[in-house]
Amino acid sequence: MTLYHFGNCLALVYAPYHMAYKFSGISEYATFSKCVYAGGLYIFTQLCKMLLLATFFPDSDSGQVNGEYDVLLEILKATVDFADLLGLYFALNSVPGKGHAKILTSAIGWASAEVVVTRSVLLWVGARGSEFDWRYVRSCAESNVALLQHAATAALVWLWTRSDLPKKHTPIVISLLALSPYRMLLEDAVASVLSLSAWSLLALRAVHASAIGLTALAMYAVLAQQIGI
Repeated sequence: MTLYHFGNCLALVYAPYHMAYKFSGISEYATFSKCVYAGGLYIFTQLCKMLLLATFFPDSDSGQVNGEYDVLLEILKATVDFADLLGLYFALNSVPGKGHAKILTSAIGWASAEVVVTRSVLLWVGARGSEFDWRYVRSCAESNVALLQHAATAALVWLWTRSDLPKKHTPIVISLLALSPYRMLLEDAVASVLSLSAWSLLALRAVHASAIGLTALAMYAVLAQQIGI
């Protein structure tokens, strides 16, 4: 039973990433090395973010006074996530080819590195335990939502770099990118106000990621039709 649960969790985490790479068509462009490069950029970016957090917010873990939630501190800490947008920008520029190849390669490489770094140890230590626990299944489902979110963010970054982006779309792209680092903070705030359970919060994140992804896809489709890609 333990091995079966562990195998199911691994399949739930990594199978969607493999399918996204295999069936999206980017494997035909021999972009595996670029996916690895994007993953390396993710790791480097996270190290830089950790250095910034340790430098400017050394006592952030003990920053709560009298049990109160320091909203300003959390907003400032979330601002550091703008580094992710910069990392995705460099990842996109490193991939040759059409827009969809750049977006998918960067997103899959970035998200794959994240899931390896943040989920592998958790699954190896926890999901192999003697008792079944839904939190590991939920954690695996969260990794799939993260893949969708990173794809949407990569698409927005790519749209922002285009000089031929329709002017009516520019404010939307900039606004979504500006709010991107605060996504989890906003979702947690909504969950706190509505007293959502962990699974309800996961559903909220999935809906949010889907909405941003569909918005980015619609703008990409308009631009693709305009420039003929």
